[in-house]
Amino acid sequence: MSDLPQIEARLFADDGRTPNNPKLPLVVMRRTAAASAADPAAWFEETFSSHGWSGTWRWTVYPYQHFHSTNHEVLGIFRGTATLMLGGEQGAEFEVSVGDVLVLPAGMGHMRVEASDDFQVVGAYPGGKEPDLILPGYDLLSARRRIAEVPLPELDPVAGEGGALFDHWKAGKKRQVR
Repeated sequence: MSDLPQIEARLFADDGRTPNNPKLPLVVMRRTAAASAADPAAWFEETFSSHGWSGTWRWTVYPYQHFHSTNHEVLGIFRGTATLMLGGEQGAEFEVSVGDVLVLPAGMGHMRVEASDDFQVVGAYPGGKEPDLILPGYDLLSARRRIAEVPLPELDPVAGEGGALFDHWKAGKKRQVR
């Protein structure tokens, strides 16, 4: 069995209510080193912070669809399990558990569908910039413009420079044709 996390990437289309991100996919890292850490929450906080993802918080994921148009977000699951709906109302459900990391590009719809009573995540943002919170269908033209302006983070929140995030995000950026 490999010690490296399993990586999934999925690009979601704009569904007319949630823009998602036209260039950058959701990146899911399964079973990161946090899964075996004595204190997974502290591991996520220290790791994210050391790679320039700050403004950390501990809580859960809102039980309603929303997205952020002004920054990307990383979520590290440190307790419990959950089913999350990612990609907006027409997106897909993802099962997550301790040690999993989700890197949500700006515009990515997300919500908690169901969860164990103890489900908790550590969240953070590149550069520590607090994001906005937008509900599906609200001010989409302005949101799409803001999403297009959000720069790539400098480092992968888990592995830093050269991490798996950029295998998917830099390639996504190059695919964009204007």
